[in-house]
Amino acid sequence: MPESVYKVVEFIGTSKVSWEEAAKNAVAAARKEHSDLRVASIKELDMTIEGEMVATFRAKVNLSFKYHV
Repeated sequence: MPESVYKVVEFIGTSKVSWEEAAKNAVAAARKEHSDLRVASIKELDMTIEGEMVATFRAKVNLSFKYHV
């Protein structure tokens, strides 16, 4: 059986609710462009602030998918 090759892409998901939802939104967006997603890892979490309130949660997510030659 030949060895597999995977490609890694980065998506940034956003949410007004939570970092978890932001990460899920990144995966959902990646799924529209790439098939055969395998692993998602959180690279960075941050948020935007407006006034004294958190406005948006952001999750930078690295996703790998099987590369088909």
